[in-house]
Amino acid sequence: MLQTELPKMNMDKSETGCCPRFDPTGWNGAEIRFDRRPFVKERTISFLYIPLNIGSVFKRAFERITAAEAAAEHEYLILSSDTSAWRCEHFMSVTKDVPGAEMAHLSGTFLTKVFEGPYSQARHWCREMQEYVESQGKTLEKLYYFYTTCPKCMKQYGKNYVVGFARVDS
Repeated sequence: MLQTELPKMNMDKSETGCCPRFDPTGWNGAEIRFDRRPFVKERTISFLYIPLNIGSVFKRAFERITAAEAAAEHEYLILSSDTSAWRCEHFMSVTKDVPGAEMAHLSGTFLTKVFEGPYSQARHWCREMQEYVESQGKTLEKLYYFYTTCPKCMKQYGKNYVVGFARVDS
């Protein structure tokens, strides 16, 4: 069933003071439609797909988002896409345009699939996402990942949930 809202998250459920504990309910197998949804767009430098400056980039972006009062109350979404082994783009969902930030407005239909495991499995997740999209009779246009927790929180929670977001042909 096509939905225009993301599954709600309990943003208060953070034992770490950082990332909220992720509940995969409602995320796996969802079909989500964005219509010019606003995102702050950031880029990080990577070395063989491992981000090097993500902490400072995200800190600066979150400071701008907070100052603009543009963070959503019951959701948290950062879509990441590797453009090469050396660069990654990140799209941070916001409620409105953020002054001083590069903005992107994403539209389209996205199929989602939840994965759990170490980041080293990412290449397998890409293949599984492609197979999942094809099994739904769709064509994959662009693949993003929602890394639901940072490495520190992942260790605390004992789970590493990652949600694949496949933008598909409409």
